[in-house]
Amino acid sequence: MLHILWSIIVGFFVGLIARAVYPGANPMGLVKTTLLGIAGSIVGGLIARLIWKPKPEQKFHVGGLLLSIVGALIVLFVWQRLF
Repeated sequence: MLHILWSIIVGFFVGLIARAVYPGANPMGLVKTTLLGIAGSIVGGLIARLIWKPKPEQKFHVGGLLLSIVGALIVLFVWQRLF
């Protein structure tokens, strides 16, 4: 349960950072910003695991956090182009 709550909180902050970095207006509410961050974290985490292999005992992957923001920017770019 704590993992889900932590994913929502981190997803919200990643979504906020992605919206702040991405140029132009991004009218999104709290829920869409959180979903953007969670989707970006999934995309960025997959990219990070392809580039860097974390150690099994490592709980926090710095590359995953940085690439979560990049993943959220990719998701936001695709979202802006589709809709």
